[in-house]
Amino acid sequence: MNIVVIGGTGLIGSQVVAHLKSAGHAVRAASPKTGVNAVTGEGLAEALRGTDVVVDVANAPDFADDAVMDFFVRAGRNLAEAETEAGVAHHVALSVVGTENLLDSGYFRAKLAQEERIAATGVPWTLVRATQFFEFVGTIADAAVIDGRARVTSASIQPIASADVAAKIAEVAVAPPRNGMIEIAGPERMPMDALVKRHFDAIGQAREVLRDDTAPYFGVVLADRWLTPRGEAWLSTQRFGDWLAAQPKRVA
Repeated sequence: MNIVVIGGTGLIGSQVVAHLKSAGHAVRAASPKTGVNAVTGEGLAEALRGTDVVVDVANAPDFADDAVMDFFVRAGRNLAEAETEAGVAHHVALSVVGTENLLDSGYFRAKLAQEERIAATGVPWTLVRATQFFEFVGTIADAAVIDGRARVTSASIQPIASADVAAKIAEVAVAPPRNGMIEIAGPERMPMDALVKRHFDAIGQAREVLRDDTAPYFGVVLADRWLTPRGEAWLSTQRFGDWLAAQPKRVA
């Protein structure tokens, strides 16, 4: 297959490209770094010419409300037009488990707008909704620290390794379109405060973690199961503790 990966030089995209190439597909990593910009349309028509599948894993560089909405709306419109012109047979996109619950956040309002546009374009599609990545647990933990202590909700989270997300997206890309979504998650569901405590312990920070169910997650106060799959979902096998143990150790 001829496959274009939008955002193909990023964390997820670069791994998707590697998986697809190793399976023998002709793959182009498309991003502003390679002369393809879905937001402005630069290089998009040329990149999609003769393409069977488009995989969109690009993320906005600016999470401010107006900027992130503009990113996903403009990119979505340009991709739909270019895909229709090129006769693309399958559009695969990455989104977030629980998006519809998180609309107090401008980022998630923009992701929902992206999802709705994908479903309305007429190009056959599959949406892959993933839970939070292991790689971003440290960002969540650091953002929770106030005056030396981390205040974190006990709402459930079921994180997944980015490598497992990329592998599943690559698998979906070469399968028939579902014209629907699948949800993917890691194998362990746990309270977010417990996850953050495990992170700090693993990096050797004796940080106090306080359970505070009013503490926001990217600006949203969570109910318990908003970040975890509610129905049937594909679950990876890599556990957070094993992933942590494999990470390079920080040098003090």
